[in-house]
Amino acid sequence: MTVTQTTAVTTEETERAPTRTDLCAAGPRRHPRPDGQDRYTISEVVALTGLTAHTLRWYERIGLMAHVDRSHTGQRRYTNRDLDWLDLVGKLRLTGMPVADMVRYAELVRAGESTYGERYALLEATRRDVLARIAELQDTLAVLDRKIGFYADAGRHHEAESSGTP
Repeated sequence: MTVTQTTAVTTEETERAPTRTDLCAAGPRRHPRPDGQDRYTISEVVALTGLTAHTLRWYERIGLMAHVDRSHTGQRRYTNRDLDWLDLVGKLRLTGMPVADMVRYAELVRAGESTYGERYALLEATRRDVLARIAELQDTLAVLDRKIGFYADAGRHHEAESSGTP
């Protein structure tokens, strides 16, 4: 599995950098171990990510994660790239992206550069959905703020009447 970093790249930067990488992570992340020494057990990944072992196995089974290397005893050994991928999957989950779309995205990543257009379209559609949800939440927040303001004013008015203050 090739996992690379996604960054916003201007046209000028693209012209200077003929090859692009897509780490599929929100940004550079400090890992507990340096690359090359990054063999994490499933219990270590559970502690680092907050996911359950069952969820990690399920991600692998449904194709959301590429095959995870195994030790000579068959124990899963995750890498820093796997941690980066799991971080991205967590972000995609927060967007509300359906699991089927996340699996499709994972398949596209594994298929290579020829799928950039499809990946772009999938992420762009998810972005539009997130923006629509943000707008809905901002509207909901405005309603809550109005109600909170109403009750704060009503409470002050009630206290003033109770204390005899005009």
